[in-house]
Amino acid sequence: MRFPQRKRWLIGGGLFAALIAAIGTLALAEALRYAAAPTQIVIEASPIAAFDGREPGKTRFGRLEFRGGLALTSKFEAFGGVSGLHMEPDGEHFLAVTDNGSWLRGRIVYRDDRPVGIADAEMAPMLGADGKALAARGWYDVESIAKMGGHVYVGIERAEQIVRFDMARDGMQTRGEAMAVPSDFKSFRHNKSLECLAAAPAGAPHGGKLIVITEETLDAQGNMRSFVLGPEGASDKVERFSVKRSDDFDISDCTILPPGDLLLLERRYTPTTGVAMRIRRVPLSAIKEGALVDGAALIEADLAYQIDNMEGIAVHKNARGETVLTLVSDDNFSVIQRNLLLQFVLVGE
Repeated sequence: MRFPQRKRWLIGGGLFAALIAAIGTLALAEALRYAAAPTQIVIEASPIAAFDGREPGKTRFGRLEFRGGLALTSKFEAFGGVSGLHMEPDGEHFLAVTDNGSWLRGRIVYRDDRPVGIADAEMAPMLGADGKALAARGWYDVESIAKMGGHVYVGIERAEQIVRFDMARDGMQTRGEAMAVPSDFKSFRHNKSLECLAAAPAGAPHGGKLIVITEETLDAQGNMRSFVLGPEGASDKVERFSVKRSDDFDISDCTILPPGDLLLLERRYTPTTGVAMRIRRVPLSAIKEGALVDGAALIEADLAYQIDNMEGIAVHKNARGETVLTLVSDDNFSVIQRNLLLQFVLVGE
């Protein structure tokens, strides 16, 4: 809600500005449905027993074995739009981000290594350096998350910014610091940019650095423009590379598969065929200045399977030493889409 400068002066600058700011924040919170304050919430979980309803007993899909899934709902109005996921090493606790600028954290409950519920769930607004919600200043479309040390990094598509949070010190009330980003970011395609952030672990190629891959901001050859950034962003050396685009799939998230691979979660959508997903595996060692990287698909699935708008991927090892991939979907706050949590085990590792 904006008024011409003349009306603003007539009503009285300070009082009017405060009133408009309050109204604008409330209106944006309602429109974006982000959490206004840290809040404990209840998430209901309905089990997904089979990934392919046509063959309920089938568990092997490509290089992955389906372990189980959940369809998630909540009466809390800010719940939904989950667009990025980080799993803690225990395989239970998670931290996620939503499109509209909220944190979501909780704990996955297991039975016989299958996810059966979500406990201890909490949502809170992402805060800027001034302590105000980032979404209230128009910094939303939060699409990606990575954790490195005690810091959490998120990619905000609408603002073309990476924001760093000292989560270890301040928890979900942490205030974000906008990183210096390369000038290239100004040329990103609107709403097609910061979908992938991954933190390479120490000892791996590019250890201690961020891998950044755009959703569909393409180079001259039609491939996804990508970057390696230091923990201080553009203040450190920046490397530029590209990820091969194929079969009309776009990047929707990524994560690191220890000790040295990058997993790319990809999405394809057309009005006639609906949505599909794919996961590719790329060696971190292949990422170099000017390189074009590609990798083999671990799985590909369309709407014949239990998928939706899959936008988040994370990896952990369970107590049996299995490599578990956790995927989440973004329902876009739509009644015709679902918030899904799916888990697969990587076979043959």
